[in-house]
Amino acid sequence: MDKEKPLTAALLIVSTTASKDPSTDASAALLRKVLKEDGGVPWQVVAEAIVPDDVLRIQHQVMAWADGASPPHFIVTTGGTGFAVADTTPEGAQENLQSIIKLLPHACVQAAGADSRSLHAGGIKKLEADAGIKAPADQPSKQHNHHGHNHHHHDHGHGHGHGHGHGHGHGELVRHTKPDVKGLSNNPQLGPTRRHRESPYPMLSVDDALSVIDEQTPGPQIVEQTVDERIIGLVLAETVKARENVPAFRASIVDGYAVVVPKDGNMTGVFPVTAVSHAAPGEVKPLGEGQVARITTGAPLPPGATSVIMVEDTVLKVETEDGKEEKDVEMHVKGVKEGENVREVGSDVEQGSVILQQGEQISGVGGEIGLLAAVGVTEVKIYRRPVIGILSTGDEIVEYGKPGPLRLGEVRDTNRITLISAAKEWGFEVVDLGIARDKTGTLEETLRGGLRQADVLVTTGGVSMGEMDLLKPTIERLLGGTIHFGRVAMKPGKPTTFATIPVKDDAGQRVSKVIFSLPGNPASALVTFHLFVLPSLHKQCGISPVGLPKVPAVLAHDFAMDVRPEYHRAVVSVGQDGLLTASSTGAQRSSKVGSLRSANALVCMPAGEGKLKKGDRVDVLLMSAVMG
Repeated sequence: MDKEKPLTAALLIVSTTASKDPSTDASAALLRKVLKEDGGVPWQVVAEAIVPDDVLRIQHQVMAWADGASPPHFIVTTGGTGFAVADTTPEGAQENLQSIIKLLPHACVQAAGADSRSLHAGGIKKLEADAGIKAPADQPSKQHNHHGHNHHHHDHGHGHGHGHGHGHGHGELVRHTKPDVKGLSNNPQLGPTRRHRESPYPMLSVDDALSVIDEQTPGPQIVEQTVDERIIGLVLAETVKARENVPAFRASIVDGYAVVVPKDGNMTGVFPVTAVSHAAPGEVKPLGEGQVARITTGAPLPPGATSVIMVEDTVLKVETEDGKEEKDVEMHVKGVKEGENVREVGSDVEQGSVILQQGEQISGVGGEIGLLAAVGVTEVKIYRRPVIGILSTGDEIVEYGKPGPLRLGEVRDTNRITLISAAKEWGFEVVDLGIARDKTGTLEETLRGGLRQADVLVTTGGVSMGEMDLLKPTIERLLGGTIHFGRVAMKPGKPTTFATIPVKDDAGQRVSKVIFSLPGNPASALVTFHLFVLPSLHKQCGISPVGLPKVPAVLAHDFAMDVRPEYHRAVVSVGQDGLLTASSTGAQRSSKVGSLRSANALVCMPAGEGKLKKGDRVDVLLMSAVMG
């Protein structure tokens, strides 16, 4: 090889951030340094480009270099994706990139993780060797000092570097099958022979899974809401003060007669009825000493009145000539005090006083709404309730209302209607996203549509180990999501998956939305909805504590234990002794829809062998009201 003529390389930086502000990229300089110092032969960087995280832009730039008049021998991308089974390759780009590889006469290998470990660990020399490139005999290769080198880093959310190389008539296509950085989901395009035979996702405890969900769930959003029945179940995002006094005027507590009490409190005698005050808007004549005014409960006291005498303590003495009104009444009451039977201004609620605290939930009983209405508060700041998008997945799933007998292999969609009902029972608005088929493009399109309509996505099915279980790779590879866990040590619900997906909000800001991919078995789906989805929903609308309430109960009979912690569907009722008693709904197979019938609780069963005995005390999570 002519050592006077160096090999050429092109560097492609894939980063939306760096494409807007190239000064944020630190990877290009590091890669130039690695090529210069670590290669066994001279390398020259002849082209550099920065493109956003966009498949078409990546394709266009790589094709432009590969098809140019003087294509580089080596194309290095950082922030893109690789070709190994565990890499997070954008599926839309794979076909074009494979076409490029076929055009390349020599080697294509994956190089370097996010910190360029492979390049530093002899990576360049290995790339040269894989491509059949050798340093001239008279040119000793350079040794790299591993001490104190800088790690490659720039913030674009990817951790993969990739090399696409042209050699000089040496070697053949080489595939690197053990990259440093692993994408955990299967690559659907590689077929069942390349799928994982056991789950690559760590097994989390339920408590650890709940901690992850809490960490990744976004906080509540504050909105202004009119005070009406729509705020039932919502949580106040502000402390509310009374705008008015209640009552706003001095009002009678009883039906009777408003009077001006003398100093001695003696109200014995016959008194003329000079006015009437009803509980209605209007003017009331002032009252003088020795006069009384007939008054109804809640009506304003006439000016000058000090107390109210109950009608039971009076006798009608004289009627008006037409017999329709009272003219004189007789009273025999002593020791009457000022303010007796009178509600003073602000005695119920004083203007400016705190009536509701931030964080209080508006109940359906009506007390909070009534209080807000009484003091003239018509709008309040509340934590917005998230909208939930619910869909089922699977080619075998058909609408539950499909008429006629099912074909072999068809399954009625019970999960969607079950979860929609559960979500609405907890007060959440739901978007029904239907059934998504087991096709990568169809599933991606449905999920993207759901992300536009909802704050939280809940899917069922497609999270196990089958070749058609596409949710995890779709989330990770096509939607750019992060899978935070893919397995939980529990029964039922082991394959439960939780992820976040980056999206842009209405203001154009990058935010994350959460997606729960629940198992397809009906019992598993409902249990994991209440155990994992509900706490996330509660956090997003400001409810605390989150999740199902936990109470102690006594087992009504023996319960078999499992090697995993189990959430046993049960009916909790109040026993004759006043204690809560838990009875199983029957066989607990995760696919058994009947185990959900009448269930109002989940018994928290510890892992173990044998049985918990009748009368043992356990914790139960209440999904609905306790039976009488």
